Amino acid sequence: MSPERSHADTPAAAAPRTTGAPGHVLRAVEHAIGRARPDLIGLSHCIHATPEVGFEEHRSAAVVAEFLRRHGFAPTVGVFGMPTALRVQAGAGGPRIAVLAEYDALPEVGHGCGHNVICAAAVGAFLGVSAQLAELGGSVVLLGTPAEENGAGKEVLERAGAFDDIDAVVMVHPFTGPDEVASFTSLAVRDVEATFHGVAAHASSAPHEGRNALDAVVAAYQGVAALRQHIPATDRLHAIITNGGSATNVVPATASLTVEVRSETLDGLVELSARVQNILDGAALASGTRVEVGWDPFPAYLPVRSNAVLAARYFTHLSARGRRIVLDPPGLVGGGWSTDLGNVSLRRPSIHPTVSISPKPIVMHTAPFGRQSISPLGDAAVIDSAFGLAATMADYLADPALREAVERDFAAAGGRVDVERLLAAPVSALAAASPDGT
Repeated sequence: MSPERSHADTPAAAAPRTTGAPGHVLRAVEHAIGRARPDLIGLSHCIHATPEVGFEEHRSAAVVAEFLRRHGFAPTVGVFGMPTALRVQAGAGGPRIAVLAEYDALPEVGHGCGHNVICAAAVGAFLGVSAQLAELGGSVVLLGTPAEENGAGKEVLERAGAFDDIDAVVMVHPFTGPDEVASFTSLAVRDVEATFHGVAAHASSAPHEGRNALDAVVAAYQGVAALRQHIPATDRLHAIITNGGSATNVVPATASLTVEVRSETLDGLVELSARVQNILDGAALASGTRVEVGWDPFPAYLPVRSNAVLAARYFTHLSARGRRIVLDPPGLVGGGWSTDLGNVSLRRPSIHPTVSISPKPIVMHTAPFGRQSISPLGDAAVIDSAFGLAATMADYLADPALREAVERDFAAAGGRVDVERLLAAPVSALAAASPDGT
């Protein structure tokens, strides 16, 4: 596996000699989005008003589908085995580029991550490009992707084949602060659930006959806490004890914890996962218990690999609209976010830029962030980012040289990753040293 890295200084990422879409096409795209502005803002506000958590976005998917029907399209809801996933295509044949919509919300705070902005911008971008396909050629797909927040819906869709015929992917995410980012990065994250099985005994009269599963959990928790000293500053470990027994006078026969592992790189995620596995196995060995380990109760989220060529086109279009946008900022963008777009970006060229809804920072996943997403600045972000995505897609469809540059950059960054092999359950040092591998 190739290490993830910023590749803005590689030959493949150098500014290609490309022309993109003709100016009159881009003006027509902009006009189409501007004409639909009231409808798009209405869509954003409607999605915001009725928040639904992941895999339960039935009304949101229906609202998007009805919007598209009113604009002359024939979307399908319930595709690829997911009742709240949506797909609609304009044009036929290749090249084929997809724009992704999200519409899941958070418990209690509703759209505190601004997915209403993501959804309306994606729909607007689809409308803007679809009217120009007779001149651009190829096709554009709008995918409604459920459960970004809590279920890695895009990885579920990947495994169901939703992206098999897609050549490149674009989407946008709302952000706050004065500057926007064209080349977004994120942390990979995965969970492991560990249940320790010991032997119950009377805690006072016969403790020596027991094997304390809670002791094993505590040892594992302390091991994870100690490991934090010895990992890169960008990596993260979080753990909670989910079961510690039910009676103080009984040696717990069963106890469990969940550990969350985050890393900036693919290699880092794999290495850190193996170290956590060693801690779990070591805690079981030290306590005389047996550990049952389940990695990825829901699919892991992998780091976003931003395609430098597509990001540069988006940067150009948003800069021309007067947005304050940075092409390729140093370091990790997003302060520790994770997103399932990362899983898509490791299989095909993708971008996930940010668009600001407030010049002052507002903490994400909060009610104030959600309220800001339907402010005048949030509404402006919908329209501006819709144009940025649409213009980038138009450039991609119109220009074979640009598509070649996109593919060269993707290959230089590591090419397609075998995600399922990557996420095979880690083998601990203890198991590797055992003659029978158990």
